[in-house]
Amino acid sequence: MSNYNLDPALAAYVAESAMFACTEQDMSARRHAFAEACAYFTRERPAGLKIEDGEVNGIAIRIYSPARPAPEKGWPTVLYFHGGGWSMGSHTTHDWFAFGICRRVNVAVVALNYRLAPEHPFPAPLEDGLEVWKALRRGDFPQLNRECLAVAGDSAGGSLAAGLCLALRDAQQPQPDRQVLAYPVLSAKTHFASMRLYADAPMLTTAGLLASLEGFLPTESLKNDPRAMPLEADDLSGLAPAFIGVAEYDPLFDHGAMYAQRLKAAGNPVSLYVGEGLVHASLRALGVSQVEGFYNAMSDSLQDMVWRYSQYHP
Repeated sequence: MSNYNLDPALAAYVAESAMFACTEQDMSARRHAFAEACAYFTRERPAGLKIEDGEVNGIAIRIYSPARPAPEKGWPTVLYFHGGGWSMGSHTTHDWFAFGICRRVNVAVVALNYRLAPEHPFPAPLEDGLEVWKALRRGDFPQLNRECLAVAGDSAGGSLAAGLCLALRDAQQPQPDRQVLAYPVLSAKTHFASMRLYADAPMLTTAGLLASLEGFLPTESLKNDPRAMPLEADDLSGLAPAFIGVAEYDPLFDHGAMYAQRLKAAGNPVSLYVGEGLVHASLRALGVSQVEGFYNAMSDSLQDMVWRYSQYHP
């Protein structure tokens, strides 16, 4: 592996993560190891946060919201797609992400248990996300604001969050008020410089990324579908204002950076955050100063969404 200049606290996180490495090909074993890693790095629930489990047409969800009476129109809400290479994780494994956001912003986070590849390749996960999105828009949950809605995702979840925005636009449906993408996967192509420069980076290698893509997008036509890989879209106009965060030492660095550039060129408001010294999946390393900066930037974007909504809906 190349010599990556990691902060000692982040290097310790990478070393601890190695305890959960699974070399078995058996998917159930890999999923178990991933869930164990997520649980290991999840801190205690923030004070004043309520967690409720529910479902939308058989799709399990977990709702995180302030444990006090909701505003008249409900809490501003973030629909969250978890990472895990589209093949691992659930609505329960990424408490740490919701905790990181809810510590900083008075919003609700709705995590969904989308179907996993390779048993359920694209478009199944996106269809599940759209189903939950429609329920939020309908106002099926009175404690959640059906008008002030964002979508977010990390890694593989970032591709689904961005794909949801494209699917809604193409269906002539209203956009989210914000899309928040953390080190997202946005193309199945291999020509990106970062995929060569950081091919052996900690936490995600280029080979590992390509293996995950094969399970999610088993045919060439799917790999070129913009709803699956948004960088393949010819037209990126008319999409939600975006926050895109990338990690410096990550094969996916160029995915996020290029998407930010193209979104901006198409006339969309975009904020690109570069997590200097960070690696893929570092958002689990709560307490590391650079990671806290990443959360602060994401939360500032969501707080801006809430503020803008309040100006037009006093």
